[in-house]
Amino acid sequence: MKKWLIPTIVIVVIAIIIYSLTAGINNTAVELEETVKQTWADVENSYQRRSDLIPNLVSTVRGAADFERGTLTDVIEARAKATSVNVNADDLDPQQIQQFQQAQSGVSSALSRLLVTVERYPELRANQNFLQLQSQLEGTENRISVARTRFNESVREYNTYIRKFPNNIFAGMFGFERKPTFEADAGAENAPDVEFDF
Repeated sequence: MKKWLIPTIVIVVIAIIIYSLTAGINNTAVELEETVKQTWADVENSYQRRSDLIPNLVSTVRGAADFERGTLTDVIEARAKATSVNVNADDLDPQQIQQFQQAQSGVSSALSRLLVTVERYPELRANQNFLQLQSQLEGTENRISVARTRFNESVREYNTYIRKFPNNIFAGMFGFERKPTFEADAGAENAPDVEFDF
């Protein structure tokens, strides 16, 4: 056997091992990153569903009750603000998620005030259309919670994978960076005060 053949075989075997290792790390990181993007799209889809329901709710309430316009205006303005915040799934950062979350919190707050105000109107609470919309909104809020939880789980899995050794060496070389998660709103640990000002 020729002397140059053994070192060549060793070099080829080492190259194959390194390629397999790096390709495997890169491909898994790509798959996990795509899962993060998909779960983010699910979060946006859930919020979009809520945003699409709001005009129907506002129309139903407006048609069935004559109360202060400020509450309806707050809901409409919060929805407009929330739909104007766009977050690119390819470039998620904590600031973008915080901005998105603040806009969505404004919608949640406005909807809560609307539903509390509606309690003053027995004929509206008995209206079948309103009850269906209210049920749809409650279901949507649950979907949002589930979508956010799944997003956080996919981000945790992705972040853990790219931080483990030796993945962290190659992930950095390939440009994979940690992704931010949703965090609870400030004060979310405190029960909200519900006041009825009749």
